[in-house]
Amino acid sequence: MRTHIVIFWTAAAFLACSAPPNWVRAQAPQSPTPPSREGVVTVDTVARGLEHPWGLAFLPDGRMLVTERPGRLRLVDRQGRLSEPLAGVPPVLGTSQGGLLDVVLDPRFADNRLVYFSYAEPGEKGTAGTAVARGRLADNRLEDVQVVYRQQPKVKGPIHFGSRLVFARDGTLFVTQGDRYDYREQAQDLSSGIGKIVRIHPDGAVPRDNPFVGRDSARPEIWSYGHRNVQAAALHPETGQLWTVEHGARGGDELNHPEAGKNYGWPVITYGVDYDGTKIGEGTAKAGMEQPVYYWDPVIAPSGMTFYTGDVFPAWKGSVLIGSLKPGLLVRLTLKDGTVAQEERYLAQLRERIRDVRQGPDGLLYLLTDSDDGRILRISPAKS
Repeated sequence: MRTHIVIFWTAAAFLACSAPPNWVRAQAPQSPTPPSREGVVTVDTVARGLEHPWGLAFLPDGRMLVTERPGRLRLVDRQGRLSEPLAGVPPVLGTSQGGLLDVVLDPRFADNRLVYFSYAEPGEKGTAGTAVARGRLADNRLEDVQVVYRQQPKVKGPIHFGSRLVFARDGTLFVTQGDRYDYREQAQDLSSGIGKIVRIHPDGAVPRDNPFVGRDSARPEIWSYGHRNVQAAALHPETGQLWTVEHGARGGDELNHPEAGKNYGWPVITYGVDYDGTKIGEGTAKAGMEQPVYYWDPVIAPSGMTFYTGDVFPAWKGSVLIGSLKPGLLVRLTLKDGTVAQEERYLAQLRERIRDVRQGPDGLLYLLTDSDDGRILRISPAKS
């Protein structure tokens, strides 16, 4: 199936100048709904029939690994044919926002065949927590599966698991985690894994240079804290820095580049309000808490991101591309000197929840749509 989309959105971002002298206020779009201008991309359906797909990874031979939230991991070949679910995936809490979530390949996959995946792991008495496991990919199964990370504590509730996985250049693994909604105050508690980004070695060991190693009452795996629900993460292709996008409540989705040991404010500071319209926390700024690089109000409900490094879309090189669940878009941010110079919005006419965004080995973009009949979409320049 091929569709030509002729509408996208654009907005120049600006830096507010009313901030106190010791911190810089976050960027926001100039208008709540960026104005539109014309542009064309082509959308092809590569595969369909996936039940709430969540994460996508390309194998060296061009096939894809795709997770389905109910707990299935499938291979998808170049013709879009789905394999049977691979054996070896551990049990997941497959309700609401829980389930089998992200998937990435080990940087040495060609040698070790290791695949890493995150999921909502059931616990005792109705609890659950974000977990990460790895296994060796064989023909139709994962072998030697072992859990390398478990969020502590496990708590009740089926939402806000975070769960993006990103390998750093030094071979360590970043794991993003949500605040589990009813436990948001724990995002500020360094003895809890809730509302944190953690950094581990591939086998689950804690790197000695993590910021809280040796600190009493702090979990040593923590990299940064004060996060609500990070469902988009990628490395900057030039600096190697981790960048993330996280969900706000009603307003206040954030673009950040989380640094070691820093506090990103949730739920003390935020640019959003609660779903009933009441204030959250103390405002939009506080000493010792980081400002986002950029924020959205209304929200885009971000999920999945990549930095574009290909040659197929020359004007997009270096851009951040982010999936939107609501209103359902592909968002492109142009960065300049670490700030957002421009925002563009594509694919609004599809009315799809975009769950993940990946650049393929062919330089095209591949998106997952989150629905009962989820699709893999391929985005390419329109042919003139």
